[in-house]
Amino acid sequence: MDTTQVLPLLGGLSPQLFMKRHWQKKPLLVRQAAPHFKPLLSRVELFDLAASEDAQTRLVIQQPGKLPGWRLRQGPFQRKALPPLKQPGWTILVQGVDLHIESVHQLMNQFRFVPDARLDDLMISFATDGGGVGPHCDSYDVFLLQAHGRRRWRIGRPKDLSLQPDVPLKILSHFVPEQEFVLEPGDMLYLPPGYAHDGIAEGECMTYSIGFRIPSKAELARELLQRVAEHAEDQVGLSLYRDPRQPAVNQAAEIPPKMLEFATQAVQQALQNPHTLARGLGEYLTEPKPNVWFDTQVLPESDKQIKGLGVRLDRRSKMMFDARHIFINGESFTASAKDAALMRSLANQRFLDAKDFGRLSAQASDLVQGWAQAGWLHGF
Repeated sequence: MDTTQVLPLLGGLSPQLFMKRHWQKKPLLVRQAAPHFKPLLSRVELFDLAASEDAQTRLVIQQPGKLPGWRLRQGPFQRKALPPLKQPGWTILVQGVDLHIESVHQLMNQFRFVPDARLDDLMISFATDGGGVGPHCDSYDVFLLQAHGRRRWRIGRPKDLSLQPDVPLKILSHFVPEQEFVLEPGDMLYLPPGYAHDGIAEGECMTYSIGFRIPSKAELARELLQRVAEHAEDQVGLSLYRDPRQPAVNQAAEIPPKMLEFATQAVQQALQNPHTLARGLGEYLTEPKPNVWFDTQVLPESDKQIKGLGVRLDRRSKMMFDARHIFINGESFTASAKDAALMRSLANQRFLDAKDFGRLSAQASDLVQGWAQAGWLHGF
């Protein structure tokens, strides 16, 4: 992607200017970011997906006059379990639709001017008249693309983050909007983390939310230390604790200071190789979500080759790289020279044409063949 080229999606800004002026800084309203936009799923198709065990789905129902005023249920939901369309004030939210529908995956790819390490998923929310999830703050960036109908958005910087008590949703108690917009199909609103917002359907509507992952230090520390532990033997060897000068003790329950020193050295030695942490980070960032699996291909020996074809990553595959490694679906590999350049191209473009695929070394080609059999990519 040429990040200096202006995009209608960003209201005539280039990705470079958008990231400089708005990303994690201030909202942006774009009228007709996607001109003449039509929903990529019909209401019936969305409800069918909401009934699948493969989808992550929530149902939010407003209950005026009843305490606590809101009801939250987790899916999946058969159509008969949903309220009637004539009933106002309910919303169904289907997470990760990009994993299931190719056209939705392609739409989300238009936002890859943000690193894949941050891009999370595309959620579709369907609401009847007056439906919404209440005023709230997200900890992540979000693009809100109106796909069908109209939704009124009220936004503002929250001065009070206290939540309504005894409500199954994180709804702000004292939301004071600063701006208000009505979005129609093709309009889009970008919000940085921490901006309070309240979207209310005006009639039946559908909104697409492109969300971004925002890992915490604690989350990264937990995941990376776990991966470092898996490779600890390679990093620190099998040296055993020795204490030939340990004196007799009269407090047997006290941990020897020398043992703490030995343990500290072991951890420091395991962490001192920067490639270990880099490898762990890449494996973590490309780990498929728990509800994702691939259709493995058990092929006869004569059909296992995909030579002469190009290859395209499956939409569920996550592939990234750093200066030393190639990562795909939670696994890491090293590549050098021409193979590294081609693998990085596959990660960036999400495909290699037949000419470039044919330039891979025999070892790299065999590796890609294995990915094809695992369902991580496909020939075309």
